[in-house]
Amino acid sequence: MKLCIVGTGYVGLVSATVFAELGNTVIGVDINERKIADLQNNIMPIFEPGLQELVERNQKEGRLRFTTDIKDGIENSEVIFSAVGTPPDQDHRADLQYVRQVAEDFGRYLNGYKILVNKSTVPVGTGALCREIIAKGSKGKHEFDVVSNPEFLREGAAVKDTLQPDRIIVGVESDRARKVMEELFTLFHRTGRVPILYTTLKNAEIIKYASNSFLATKISYINELANFCDHLGEGVNIKDIAEGMGLDTRIGSRFLSAGIGYGGSCFPKDIRALMEKGKEVGYHFRIIAEVDAVNEDQKKLPVRKLRQMMPDLKGKTIAIWGLAFKPNTDDMRDAPSIEVIYELTKLGAKVQAYDPVAGEIARGVFSSLTNVTIMDEPYKAVEGADALLLLTEWNEFRNPDFDRMKKVMKGNVIVDGRNIWDATKLKLHDIEINSIGH
Repeated sequence: MKLCIVGTGYVGLVSATVFAELGNTVIGVDINERKIADLQNNIMPIFEPGLQELVERNQKEGRLRFTTDIKDGIENSEVIFSAVGTPPDQDHRADLQYVRQVAEDFGRYLNGYKILVNKSTVPVGTGALCREIIAKGSKGKHEFDVVSNPEFLREGAAVKDTLQPDRIIVGVESDRARKVMEELFTLFHRTGRVPILYTTLKNAEIIKYASNSFLATKISYINELANFCDHLGEGVNIKDIAEGMGLDTRIGSRFLSAGIGYGGSCFPKDIRALMEKGKEVGYHFRIIAEVDAVNEDQKKLPVRKLRQMMPDLKGKTIAIWGLAFKPNTDDMRDAPSIEVIYELTKLGAKVQAYDPVAGEIARGVFSSLTNVTIMDEPYKAVEGADALLLLTEWNEFRNPDFDRMKKVMKGNVIVDGRNIWDATKLKLHDIEINSIGH
């Protein structure tokens, strides 16, 4: 099938590449000329395991190409996916200017029956809005359909999640469009039987927000429970509590790891956008509002814990391991590390930070802070440090050389923001540790 993916961010680039890998002819479109030039030369704009190899192979074999010419993409494709950004505006609503632009271009260059598929995360009612824009722009020249197909990929596992999704949601309102989508998504059964739900446009749009909000709720719930455990003294361990909860099949173990809160481009943005949509229609989301509030407060927890052990941070050197909001990505959008580092510098501390892949992005994020240095290796970051804060659970941090760490550090204080280290083991190295919910 001939496909066009408009937008080559996380969702668009991974989707375009996987569709090509499954045998489709795919055109990736973006207005960013530099990004397109890099992609044509197999230079990735994001860090995502396995992505570069797939892009390179599918470009070489002629199934995938990139262009800035949206007219070319639309006119030479049967199905056009809109995977453009929907960033929050100043009121936390989803900004649909790029979605509107894709719909306008779709209507302008419509040259036969085609389907516009919204893959971006969009508020309920966006499909109907796109239909109106296209109808106005195309002036009835050709028939078309609008479909909603929200993505559920995880950064750091995006290729796997797109190749082997746990479900596919398709909001569709005509038999003709459904048959086309059924033909396209049958390809995913090659990698295992995938549940596919066909529903209305509005239902599909809500499912995306509902899913992310529920997962965020699990995270904030276990974090709040961990904070409660911190007040109970010895004999309490949130890891065991979470494991006991997760053994209940109705609850499950995923997203029950206590820590310093969620970040990234999805959960914070989507929760707030859903709350704003609720306000538009006269409904107040009480649970989701508290989920967001708990998460924002949780980002401040590492500094609070550090000050329990080291009340005066003025003039102290604080090392940080992990800057990306999660492992296997260089994404720092809404990362807890940002809140932590700004707070440390306000309190007069000097920061030495390290992340396996997000270092260059971090240098840009903290360029205005003269007392923040981004290091190129982990033990350089802890050299001369009074304390270490672990903020992202990269695998390379799970079993470090604690003797080496102790030798190069000035102090012996660690705040484990992701509960990856054994406190008993660290005591043997004369390291004082403060975890979450232990």
